[in-house]
Amino acid sequence: MKTAFILASSSPFRQQLLKKIIPQFSHFAPDIDETPLTNESPEQLVRRLALEKAQTAHKTYKSGIVIGSDQVALHQGDILGKPHTVENAHKQLRRFSGEKVTFLTSLALLDLETGKNNVIVEPFEVHFRHLTDAQIGNYIAKEQPLNCAGSFKSEGLGICLFDALRGDDPNALVGLPLLRLNKMLLDWQIDPLAL
Repeated sequence: MKTAFILASSSPFRQQLLKKIIPQFSHFAPDIDETPLTNESPEQLVRRLALEKAQTAHKTYKSGIVIGSDQVALHQGDILGKPHTVENAHKQLRRFSGEKVTFLTSLALLDLETGKNNVIVEPFEVHFRHLTDAQIGNYIAKEQPLNCAGSFKSEGLGICLFDALRGDDPNALVGLPLLRLNKMLLDWQIDPLAL
């Protein structure tokens, strides 16, 4: 029987990425509380949220392999999520100007029938150029990155904000580490090249 895949995300960016290695899958918007727990580290937070997102598939689906993911930006020890407003996006990008920001992207695989799961966290570093307020304002106006952790879209015009990118998988920065996903699937005897 053919394996059913389910993406626990409403993000069009994650959907586009997943299509690179899994051509057919269902997707849904997981509704969970993303508030960090007391004394929870950034890595623990993204691990927990990815798995919780995947687990909400039980409400709708009986079987299949669920893929959940979450992402946070870390700067000087602070967790920074999606800005949601132009003002917050401007504050984030002004803060990042000339600085290094680490993104932690988690990935959870969950087999709905057996409960078997695996969760990893993939780090990725972004080194920002020194940015003027005008450059930040122009960028936000053009790309409206209000639902993106870190206030940018690296797959778009956001690439102009950086001096350097460091990490094993640039897909992780967009929101879904495909190299790790491929390895995790192979470990579960699922070969994306055979789908």
